[in-house]
Amino acid sequence: MMYPLLFSFLCFPMILANPDDSLELRIKKEFAAAKGDFALAFEDVQSGKRLLINARENFHAASTMKTPVMVEVYKQAAAGKFSLQDSIPVHQNFKSIADGSEFILNQSSDSEQELYKVIGKRKSIYDLLYLMIIQSSNLATNLIIERVGADNVNKTMREMGLADIQVLRGVEDIKAYEKGMNNVTNAYDQLLLYSKLAGGSLINPASSEQMLNILLDQKFNEIIPARLPKNVKVAHKTGSITGVQHDAGIVFLPDGRKYVLVLLSKNLEDEAAGVEVLARVSELVYREFTRK
Repeated sequence: MMYPLLFSFLCFPMILANPDDSLELRIKKEFAAAKGDFALAFEDVQSGKRLLINARENFHAASTMKTPVMVEVYKQAAAGKFSLQDSIPVHQNFKSIADGSEFILNQSSDSEQELYKVIGKRKSIYDLLYLMIIQSSNLATNLIIERVGADNVNKTMREMGLADIQVLRGVEDIKAYEKGMNNVTNAYDQLLLYSKLAGGSLINPASSEQMLNILLDQKFNEIIPARLPKNVKVAHKTGSITGVQHDAGIVFLPDGRKYVLVLLSKNLEDEAAGVEVLARVSELVYREFTRK
């Protein structure tokens, strides 16, 4: 089935008729500045108008899959399966989904190191969740997925109408990776997820607010927020592996307006150049959205 692009004149009525001046064309020119494959999804939360570029193309999810995992945590907590203040033991050994064999999470490749200092002790689910999002802790992620179940994450995504996000496993499961058993996302599903969050309809309004507050504390800000004014807040989650750089979230303007922006990339020959392109695209979207 083919999904037509929603062109920029639908999203921004004030754009000049000359196609050379369209936001979509300017974004595509930016994407062409770095060798790789890119996707974008944008939604004006107030009007519901969208701009989609390669939005149905699937990408390795990298750490963007941690947002769906967070949603599942809040869903199970709301159902009374546990409290976010319940604690679970911190350990470094996990089972591969490929064959059930044990692997030890590689600390040196983790973006968060402090959690490894408390192996053998207990941490609250909330503390692990917070580290999973704001510092993209791989150890916290694997502990959380072990607790809530990847199958449950997928089931919840389908119930919410997200057809393509797939969370099969935690992080650093090399045997699964080599067999192609990977987490998958696309810009369209990420757009739907963050749009629901922006509307307060993920789980319930209180849970949505709590998840937003966590995302607002994100420590990795090289893409969507990088070139935006300091008084613009972004609740977002990044993701990166070799050749892949992602960012997805909600941009909050000082005047109360907000929009969802998802930027995905893969097959990047120069990851730093790819990050810079995505940051410039974020700035383009912001400037068009705020243009008088």
